[in-house]
Amino acid sequence: MRQGRLFVISGPSGAGKGTICDVLKKDPSFGLSVSMTTRAPREGEVEGVNYYFVSRREFKKMIAEDGFLEYAGIYRNFYGTPKKPVMEMLAGGKDVILEIEMQGAVNVKRSFPEAVLIFVLPPSLAVLRGRLAGRGTETEEQIALRTKTSLEEIGRLPEYDYFVFNDDLDDAVETVYAIVRGEGEANRVEGRADAIIQRFKEENDAFISGGR
Repeated sequence: MRQGRLFVISGPSGAGKGTICDVLKKDPSFGLSVSMTTRAPREGEVEGVNYYFVSRREFKKMIAEDGFLEYAGIYRNFYGTPKKPVMEMLAGGKDVILEIEMQGAVNVKRSFPEAVLIFVLPPSLAVLRGRLAGRGTETEEQIALRTKTSLEEIGRLPEYDYFVFNDDLDDAVETVYAIVRGEGEANRVEGRADAIIQRFKEENDAFISGGR
């Protein structure tokens, strides 16, 4: 039996990685891992579907038991990928998709060099801010902090194998499928990262100089 392949999807908050993964979750050909987090559920999120929502005490107990494939602290909360279900799916020949934050993605790559890392990008910082504001869950100050953090996260693009611009959801999902099929050469990060990072930096500089 063939060993399953591990695909990791991550990107800045508001880039739409969760929306893309929601579509992929409907495809039975993929094994999908549900992450664990100590943050509170957002409206519409379902326990065991979007995340396993646990207390900090429960999370730390899992760490002590070596129960995570990876874990990281993000925005004062913890996120982690339970190890056992992922290992079982890969051993059973199932391709697995993980939706995790950047710290976790890089840690997975260290543990499993064969993992394929996919970075989801917003079409622009303006669109990113609009998506964050549209959630209605954060203050202007929090949105400004997340935007600044997102720019720093985009700077980690060279650590990834592929990128996907999430402007149109259907196109973004099809790009992920192309990468899974081994047809994603046009979206390889290698040789493209510097230009993409510079584009977002210039937009941010223009945003700041415009006093917005």
